Amino acid sequence: MPKRSEEHLEARRRQILDGARVTFSRYGYEGATVAKLEEEIGLSRGAIFNYYPSKYEIFYALASEQQAQALEIWQERGFEALLREIAEENPEWLGVYLEHVRHLRTDPELRARWQNRTPEDDVRARDHMVELQASGEIRDDVSAETIGKFLGLLADGIALQTSAGFPVDLEPMLGLIRDAIAPRK
Repeated sequence: MPKRSEEHLEARRRQILDGARVTFSRYGYEGATVAKLEEEIGLSRGAIFNYYPSKYEIFYALASEQQAQALEIWQERGFEALLREIAEENPEWLGVYLEHVRHLRTDPELRARWQNRTPEDDVRARDHMVELQASGEIRDDVSAETIGKFLGLLADGIALQTSAGFPVDLEPMLGLIRDAIAPRK
């Protein structure tokens, strides 16, 4: 059997993740049966599970990817750009992403795995926040970790509202956020 190139393997993983995202968005995690995943992805269960050992591992990969993209947006374009992305995200996908939070809440082993998945990203996020404080862009009278948690709670709240189908008037909120984290005079 010929070896497949890394490009082929990555294209197949991308095909699986893209199809799974559509399926999870449409049916939720529980409703996204293996048969529905097969239909949307266009591969057999054997082919799908050759790349990911379980439906949950596909789901976990998508959630991890989403987190990495959020960090990248925040670092490259700023927190306001990230909030705009969240507010404009597909409500169905956000609902599924919030299902991941439920899994984290109810499964201590999964929660520990999630917290330890990318320590380098946590360091990058903290360092970015410290840089913003050092440059005078955000307040420095509270810890970088506290500001990070505050901004994370706001992002989660916007995701929750959007996933429930409630419109989010983001501009006034962005003004409040700017005021909350602005350097103190």
